[in-house]
Amino acid sequence: MSRVGKKAIVIPEGVTVTLENSIINVKGKLGELNVGLPSGINYTVDNNVISLTRDSDLKVLRENHGTTRALLANAIKGVSEGFKKVLEIVGIGYRCSMRGENLVLNIGYSHEIVITPLPGVKISAVSATEIHVEGISKEDVGQVAALIREKRKPEPYGGKGIKYKGEFILRKEGKRAGKK
Repeated sequence: MSRVGKKAIVIPEGVTVTLENSIINVKGKLGELNVGLPSGINYTVDNNVISLTRDSDLKVLRENHGTTRALLANAIKGVSEGFKKVLEIVGIGYRCSMRGENLVLNIGYSHEIVITPLPGVKISAVSATEIHVEGISKEDVGQVAALIREKRKPEPYGGKGIKYKGEFILRKEGKRAGKK
């Protein structure tokens, strides 16, 4: 049995979960998300607790069991609490600002980089060096944060670049002059 798949999911107050045509609709105070239910995975609700089971031990069903449970749990958490990623900009002269809903990055290139968020994701520049990415879909929030980070990944010698808050950058020692 899948260790992730057999965990029960508690439905918080204010969230409704319904099944229609093998699609699970999750509605909450922050919005609405849909999760596909693969054939062979069974869905039951008892006293605001969702449990997922599988019909047999076929490899495809074992693979989908834990994945479906994780996607459903993320959808429930997203519509009730939401997801947030915080990025930091490190480097002299590196900064960010907002232009409407778009993020404008000045990170050492000859031009500024404009990033447009995905639908349902909100980007905010809290300060010139801190960016918050928020939304109800964990996948979309992570994708936008990764797109921002890839514009200038942190480099190991000076530590300059865009990194996640709390991320540890393994530092390397540079060349030494006159080393024998």
